Amino acid sequence: MSNVYDPKSSSYVDRSKRHSNGAAKALLEVMDRKKSNLCVSVDVAQKQSFLTIIDTVGPYVCLIKTHVDIIEDFDDQLLAELKALSERHDFLIFEDRKFADIGNTVKLQYAKGVHKIANWAHIVNAHPVPGPSIVEGLASVGLPLGRGLLLLAEMSTKDNLATGEYTTRAVQMARQRPDFVIGFIAQRRMETIGSHDTSHGEDFLILTPGVGLDVQGDGMGQQYRTPKHVITEAGCDVIIVGRGIYGNGDDVDAIRKQAQRYQADGWKAYLDRLSK
Repeated sequence: MSNVYDPKSSSYVDRSKRHSNGAAKALLEVMDRKKSNLCVSVDVAQKQSFLTIIDTVGPYVCLIKTHVDIIEDFDDQLLAELKALSERHDFLIFEDRKFADIGNTVKLQYAKGVHKIANWAHIVNAHPVPGPSIVEGLASVGLPLGRGLLLLAEMSTKDNLATGEYTTRAVQMARQRPDFVIGFIAQRRMETIGSHDTSHGEDFLILTPGVGLDVQGDGMGQQYRTPKHVITEAGCDVIIVGRGIYGNGDDVDAIRKQAQRYQADGWKAYLDRLSK
C-alpha cells in the first residue's frame, strides 16, 4: 500500500490542519463548518444588484468571487458592506483580478489604487506568464496580511492556451512559494504534475470554474461540467458558479433556491468522493 498523501481522500477539516497559510486554513474550515464547497461568482455591474445577490447566496457559500472593476457605481461603501456580509454570513472573498504584470506593478495594483484589493480580499489570483516575479511582488503585500494566491493553471473556455508546459510551469512556480500560493484555478488536481516527490504531503486547493447543472455552454466559449464530475471524479475542491445561480433575473427566491441546489450537489459530490 502506498503511503503517498492524497488530498482527494482527506476531509476538508483534516486538510486545513496541513496548511500554514491563513487564507487556505480559513477557507477549508469554512467549507467544513458550512457544509459548502460552493463559490458564487458575482459578475454584475451595479452595486445594489451585487450586494443583493451576495446577501441572498451568502448563507450557502464558502466563498464569493468578485470582479470589482466592472461595478459602474463602485465606492468605498460597497467594500464596507461587502466585508460586513462576509462576516455576517461566514464566507471568504476572492477577487478574481488575474494579475498579469511584472512584480513591482502587481505589488502596486494589489495594495494601491481605487480598489486597494489587499485590504479586503482574502484570496486573489494571477497568471503565471510573467514568471516567479509576479508571485514575489504579490507576496510582499499579501503574505503579511494572511492572504493567499491562486495561479491560473488551466481554464474552462474552449481552445484556451493554458495547457501542457504552461500548466507544468505554473505548478513549479507554486512549489517555490508554498507559504503564499495556496492552489490553482484548474480543472483537475495538480499534485502529480511535473517531476516532484509527493511523499511529504503536498496539498493544493483546486478551484474550478465552468460548473453547471442545466447547460453545457454559454455560446461564448464557456464549457460547463457538473459538480459530480468536478468534485467526485476530477478531485477538485471548490465549484465556481455564476450565471447558473442568478442568470435568470433578479428574483431573490429563485436565486436562493439555485444556491441551495448547487450547495447540496457540491457537498454530496464531496461526500461521495470521501466514501470511495
